[in-house]
Amino acid sequence: MFISAHQWLTSMTSAAKILRFLQIEQQPPSLAFLDELVTAYTRRVPWESAFRIAKRAATPVTADCPRWPNEFWEDAQQRGGGGTCFESNYAFFWLLQKLGFEGYLTINDMHESRGCHTAIVIRLGDGRWLVDVGFPLYLPVPLVDGQTTQRQTPFHTFTAIPQTGNRYEIQRDRHPKPYAFTLIDQPIPDDVYRIATTADYEASGHFLREVIVHRVISGRIWRFNGRAVPHLLESFPALGDPQPATLEPVDVADAPARLSRLFGMEQNVLQRAFDSLAK
Repeated sequence: MFISAHQWLTSMTSAAKILRFLQIEQQPPSLAFLDELVTAYTRRVPWESAFRIAKRAATPVTADCPRWPNEFWEDAQQRGGGGTCFESNYAFFWLLQKLGFEGYLTINDMHESRGCHTAIVIRLGDGRWLVDVGFPLYLPVPLVDGQTTQRQTPFHTFTAIPQTGNRYEIQRDRHPKPYAFTLIDQPIPDDVYRIATTADYEASGHFLREVIVHRVISGRIWRFNGRAVPHLLESFPALGDPQPATLEPVDVADAPARLSRLFGMEQNVLQRAFDSLAK
């Protein structure tokens, strides 16, 4: 596809702006650079559902709901927004492509839920690496045909176990539920992925009925769990951190202001999300 000089300059300028936001320097594609990008992302951009809930509530036409990369990254830089897997991994893959990485998007299963989770596979030399900022995985995990592989991250060791039909079961340690998801290692065309992203804003979509926020802050995982009653604010230590995990109830009336202070998200968006769920 032909790209004009203006389009090329705009995309590169956007990528450079995002790298400044992530506070890392551009490098040629490599595993070290990919590690750095994933690490920076999980510390600057939350896994969260508030922005999509607020967008859904304010947007009558479902086709207009998805937050494509330009809007996603603008929300991240200006308002502290993030997203769930469909939009997060799409925006991150967009950035990786601008930085010279090659790979493809996948749509995957979780137990009996089909096509509910997305991920990225990046090719580096002769190797393939599972990248997922929409779960998130905290570092890329190697994928090798017919072999079980592992990658230790600051919070979990992730294991990819090959199954039949180009599938891998992804597991994690240090978690009460070791099973993460089942990777279906098949490239998804862009138009098919975008259709699935739009469909996730339908009534049957995921994370449209609860606010959940998850981000690494000061070396710990912090998570607001809006599915629990009462709502919970949880934190979990990294490997080697002697401090215990914490759990604290959060009153709904105080949640927008409290989450805004902790996660750096725009309070008005959080308020709109909670208000829409209360109707």
